[in-house]
Amino acid sequence: MTNLVLGPMLRYVDEHVATIWVQVDEPCEVEILGRREPTWRVDDAHFALVVVSGLTAGADHPYEVRLDGEVAWPPAGSSFPPSTIRLLDGDRPHDLVFGSCRVTLPHEPPYALRSHEHPSGMGIDALRAYALRTAGHGGGAACPDMLLMLGDQIYADEPSPALQEAIAQRRRPADVPPGELADFGEYALAYREAWSDPAIRWLLSTVPTTMVFDDHEIHAEWRISQGWMDEMIAEPWFDRHIRAGLVAYWVFQHLGNLSPDALAAGGLLDAVRESEDAAALLAKEMDTEGRQVGHSRWSFARDIGDARLVVIDSRAGRDVTPGRRQLIQDEEWEWIRDQARRPARHLLLASSVPFLLAPGLHHVEAWDEAVTDGAWGRVAARLGEKVRRLAVMDHWASFHHTHERFAQLIDDVAHGREGPAPASVVMLSGDVHHCYSAEVGFPAQGGPHSPVWQVVCSAFRKELAPHERAVIAFGHSRIAARLGRRLARAARVRPLPLDWRIVDRPAYANQIATLSLDGDVAHVQVEAVVDGAWEHPQLKTAFRRALTRAGHGPSRAAFTTRDGAGAA
Repeated sequence: MTNLVLGPMLRYVDEHVATIWVQVDEPCEVEILGRREPTWRVDDAHFALVVVSGLTAGADHPYEVRLDGEVAWPPAGSSFPPSTIRLLDGDRPHDLVFGSCRVTLPHEPPYALRSHEHPSGMGIDALRAYALRTAGHGGGAACPDMLLMLGDQIYADEPSPALQEAIAQRRRPADVPPGELADFGEYALAYREAWSDPAIRWLLSTVPTTMVFDDHEIHAEWRISQGWMDEMIAEPWFDRHIRAGLVAYWVFQHLGNLSPDALAAGGLLDAVRESEDAAALLAKEMDTEGRQVGHSRWSFARDIGDARLVVIDSRAGRDVTPGRRQLIQDEEWEWIRDQARRPARHLLLASSVPFLLAPGLHHVEAWDEAVTDGAWGRVAARLGEKVRRLAVMDHWASFHHTHERFAQLIDDVAHGREGPAPASVVMLSGDVHHCYSAEVGFPAQGGPHSPVWQVVCSAFRKELAPHERAVIAFGHSRIAARLGRRLARAARVRPLPLDWRIVDRPAYANQIATLSLDGDVAHVQVEAVVDGAWEHPQLKTAFRRALTRAGHGPSRAAFTTRDGAGAA
């Protein structure tokens, strides 16, 4: 009998159609709500993406998964509510749940302890706590309209003890270091481990999930600098590692981000379906992606009612050439600009790494890029590269040319220079293993503008070590903002055409956020896990913030401080 290895995962959903992704252990025909799809193969794994249409928007449609006619989902005796498909209904409010960074470890001590309580502690899994709570409320109408996972869904460079034990039983190339995934099969094991917990599996089966990667799906610090790239590519195993990671990302994450129309237009899925084994085809397709120049294949956009979500690949499309570093290259930038200019009630811009850091951290990263590019001479440039890699300075602030472009785009969209100004512009990010909100302001002479906010939510489950938390806390301080600003000025870093202030101070526990949109109204809530409740995980509100004002009129937020842009 054919078995369901992973999934079902509800992926793309709009007002008319939904896609559901599955992995099985043998070739078969997958059937969901009367729609049938044969599986396709990558190495020894078999997958299907089933397109379901003809459903009523806004209604819950419970479903089963049949493999060659036999029911494989839901599991017999499941205590979870039925898995359902609910198409978007543009006439009602929408909730988007988001966050990033989730290690896969047992949900018990010592792993469920805080990092300061035990060296192996990563805290309670906020995504699992959310899944259990949603299931306890009956699923269906209690579910959000989308789960947006903003990177580091797996840690390919930090396999769990269980995954290390599993890969130790496999035949591996001799040049692959211990603790690194060697091939597609090992990546598949990592994704299976990450998404097989019963509560997580149920949540992913009934909440539409959108994903983008960050560095850890491939390797920590991936594309942080040209020096790093040169060192890693010199390793004989690393090109194979990148290729396998990108093939796995396409199969397990990116494929489900795309609409059926986009999949058909691209042609790659059709070629995969026609192959006896698509492993070689996909490996060739990804062969140059690790050193890609030009338009990123990984960015995408989605509509959530009358809101527009633009998910930006801030990792694979980088140009890290010294002196002309770009987080987003020119061809990709034009696509982002076109998406941001499309009429929308709310413009949502998502990136795995934050657009706006705490002021002290932002200015130091901008300073470090300038110094590493030679602003203070060759000796300082070598030191700057060491600092960049030691402190992992690879956010938007460390790509100042791109950051200026992006800030100007936000300025133009918020002030209505690119079309009607939206009710809000909200930037969503993860990566930094703490949560905060930042309000953006512009020079007062610019006139009324849309409210502009950034909300960072990280991590689902990846606690900062105590010394890392101390560094982050200092980066959020006024003294760090002053020092960082002076360093940036001394390195002749140009100021951005906007300003920002941290409104909700850092929260450090494992967390999950919900962005709610209702007409012109937008608000966000960040919830953190409750300490000590690992057996019955619970969430409590860390902060709640209205992102639009009473009356929903234009903002005039403009910040002027002694410390310069971004001072808290």
